[in-house]
Amino acid sequence: MRRSSSKKKSGQSTESVTTDLFRSASSKASNKEMDRIDHLFNQYANKSSSLIDPEGIEELCSNLEVSHTDIRILMLAWKMKAEKQGYFTHEEWRRGLKALRADTINKLKKALPELEKEVRRPSNFADFYAYAFCYCLTEEKQKSIDIETICQLLEIVMGSTFRAQVDYFVEYLKIQNDYKVINMDQWMGLYRFCNEISFPDMGNYNPELAWPLILDNFVEWIQEKQA
Repeated sequence: MRRSSSKKKSGQSTESVTTDLFRSASSKASNKEMDRIDHLFNQYANKSSSLIDPEGIEELCSNLEVSHTDIRILMLAWKMKAEKQGYFTHEEWRRGLKALRADTINKLKKALPELEKEVRRPSNFADFYAYAFCYCLTEEKQKSIDIETICQLLEIVMGSTFRAQVDYFVEYLKIQNDYKVINMDQWMGLYRFCNEISFPDMGNYNPELAWPLILDNFVEWIQEKQA
């Protein structure tokens, strides 16, 4: 019985050693991956600010072979949870690229199509849409965005998904005189409108419900055009 007990203990010890070796190897691989991610960050970072600034992002886009206005760059910022438009911190860069398992520019390039699929899932897109608005709040305590910027942002974020609604709403924003800026409530209201209201007949739009006033005005404008 004692020998059996001894063997059992020995077996447990061997298993423990194997587990420790696996963890050690996994940790070393993870550290090497992070080293490569850091090395990539340093290639684009401004040496004095230790940030990837607009110039660095432009170089990154060039190497990824995408425009700086490509929605996937905004999606990359969302994945990093970047807080300031046009800048990536070291921590944000690490967070995003580790999640994408991209430690080289080629891996990052290959990760972009999958990232787009991830963002376009309904469970993620509402969060991305809200993030896009917040990302454009470039001043301290800023709560609204000018009409020109909103029109550009709508084209990037929703143009491929809700083409007709975006075209009409952008046209309306450019000719109306009641609104100089758009706030978050109005921005999210438009997202709800695009997802819930049949278009262009808008037969299920009920102005008595809690829609932002700008959308009531927008629907009225379209109905006048259609009359």
